Amino acid sequence: MSQRLPLIALLLFIPAWLAASYGVRYGFMEDPQWVGVCSAQVQVWECSVRSALGLTIHFRILAWIGLGLAVLATVVPRKAGWWLAVLAMVAG
Repeated sequence: MSQRLPLIALLLFIPAWLAASYGVRYGFMEDPQWVGVCSAQVQVWECSVRSALGLTIHFRILAWIGLGLAVLATVVPRKAGWWLAVLAMVAG
């Protein structure tokens, strides 16, 4: 296996993750259809997921997880630290 393969995979994964994040934000969190459905008294599981995701963003839980993983990645040596840094980018 090439030593550059993880880097190439990372460079392909980051734009895909960014696109998925924008898709979740504008297609699920801020879509007027979902805002209307979830503001009604109907209990739909998608509304529970939307609410939980909104609370983790609002209270900066995802940001703190990303920061913690990034700090941990600076002290963990070699490949494990690299993978922790990747997880920090995904979370943050």
